[in-house]
Amino acid sequence: MTAKPYVNPYLGGTLLGIVLFSAFLLTGGGLGASGAINRVQVSVVDLVAPNHVDRVPYFADLAGGDKNPLADPSVLMLVGVLLGGFASGLAFGRVKPEIRRGPNVSNATRLITAFIGGAIMGYGARLARGCTSGQALSGGAVLSVGSWAFMLSVFAGGYMLAWFVRRLWN
Repeated sequence: MTAKPYVNPYLGGTLLGIVLFSAFLLTGGGLGASGAINRVQVSVVDLVAPNHVDRVPYFADLAGGDKNPLADPSVLMLVGVLLGGFASGLAFGRVKPEIRRGPNVSNATRLITAFIGGAIMGYGARLARGCTSGQALSGGAVLSVGSWAFMLSVFAGGYMLAWFVRRLWN
């Protein structure tokens, strides 16, 4: 099956806006992934070291005692994103194993830098109390000044860094 063209960006943006509005309406919160990923991580720690979870206040708020960290709408949203993205990829012929990289980058370098970048973004998401999707979409939708400042900083930082890494992709 050949890959079908991407959806029109205006239609995609409109659909995303409807999903964001629905998330606010149904769950009382917006979109974002870092909170759900954090809950999954805490549930794994709770399986391995429940006493540690009970002693650390941050973990205890999510999973201490009889609390189930997975009993949160954000976890269901994360599962829906994964399943929906996979279903969309199947429907539009875009599911295939690949490593996207520039011609001057090896597979190993690409995987290592992707892992390091993901770890930095994950740490930053916890430090900022939200990931880029949560900050930009949900925070931006409610006109949070901090979210707008965050996103302007992300775009500015990405633009400045692009000059240094552009040669790797050309």
